[in-house]
Amino acid sequence: MKSIKERLNEMGLFLPNILIPKKEIDLKKWAVVACDQYTSEKEYWKRVDKFVGECPSTLRLIYPECYLGEKESKKRIDNINKTMASYSKNNIFDEYQDSFFLVKRDVENKTRWGLIVCLDLERYSWEKDSKSLIRATEGTILSRIPPRKEIRKDALLEIPHIMVLINDKEQTVIEPFKNHTQKLNQVYNTKLMEKGGSITSWQINEKQDLEKITKAFETLYSNLDESNPLLFAMGDGNHSFATAKSCWLDIRENLTEEEIKNHPARFCLVELENIYDSGLVFEPIHRVLFNIKWEEFFNNLMNFCSGFEKVNISNIEVMMDKIENNKDPRQCFGICYNENYYIVFLEEPKASLVAGTLQYLIDSLINEKTTVDYTHGIEITQKKGNEKNNIGLFLPGISKDTFFDSIIKDGALPRKTFSMGNANEKRFYMETRRIK
Repeated sequence: MKSIKERLNEMGLFLPNILIPKKEIDLKKWAVVACDQYTSEKEYWKRVDKFVGECPSTLRLIYPECYLGEKESKKRIDNINKTMASYSKNNIFDEYQDSFFLVKRDVENKTRWGLIVCLDLERYSWEKDSKSLIRATEGTILSRIPPRKEIRKDALLEIPHIMVLINDKEQTVIEPFKNHTQKLNQVYNTKLMEKGGSITSWQINEKQDLEKITKAFETLYSNLDESNPLLFAMGDGNHSFATAKSCWLDIRENLTEEEIKNHPARFCLVELENIYDSGLVFEPIHRVLFNIKWEEFFNNLMNFCSGFEKVNISNIEVMMDKIENNKDPRQCFGICYNENYYIVFLEEPKASLVAGTLQYLIDSLINEKTTVDYTHGIEITQKKGNEKNNIGLFLPGISKDTFFDSIIKDGALPRKTFSMGNANEKRFYMETRRIK
């Protein structure tokens, strides 16, 4: 008879040993938002740095992406590795062995639930037409992996912000524990900085509870199409997961078959979320183009559609309402420039989704002068987009009901198609785990 661990492993799941700072550590200063947020707002990260001060914090264990490309990147990475070693040596963590964590996040009047697990990197692929059990949902930019490998390759710990989706319409995996938290060991409960809301977690390690989760996953697994079995779809943090996979491929070259089976770097810590969780909101990811002329944008747009109609809109609220509730069969997106707002309707666009059509256009425009930032939230897109020589691009959202089917049928979506919430709703770094 197979053990729970063996049954979980067959589905790409692994019971992790999770590290959480000891009770005397201030978790509000420990937890910071995902490194790929506020990439155009260094002032955000400066505020966080000031707030954290000298206290133990994941800020010292990550590389905020607004600083990628800086001249002293090696120094920052060296400091990250030294801090990891220091935190470990000074024994600031409690370890929760062979456990999943149930996580409750309250933010912006919404509550969402997750399950902290490890996923098997051997069962993942970032290829667009992959049929792997764990796969990317958006295009993976391979050039983004090497700089992230520099950060991870010598790291003692992993501190993930990765969120992975499961397609559990009957709510069988996570939701049964929501009303029974009083029977579980509460691990932490803390407010989060910078309008991040609050977060609570409970340890799941009792045999009967792990059995419930395992059986629920086995049911989901048994209902998959054997020729195209998508069980875990990347939500946020795909490039971090891809980096972990790339590092693992390097490590496994020097291991025996026996060592490969349970090496800690083979697995990656993530938060699973049910796509049907009512607190999980799919937000579009908008774009800001910097240093571009209005005429240049529209002249190049004609290379990716047969024509377009540009409709002037009175204000951004009306514009957003119209693109979110578009009844026109044509693809559309919103645009702002110099405090003017428009909706653009496309004739015969090159891609099946407007995010794909715009990505073709953006890729053609990027050069030493013109750059792009992918923004989470309407306000920052409006602010940056209306600055001189910039353009803000606003996209509609994507449907949960067709999400998994779209990935199975068409492969990965165009990159930066969707976001799970706005920037302050993203996953905060909290749990960590030894990978060496």
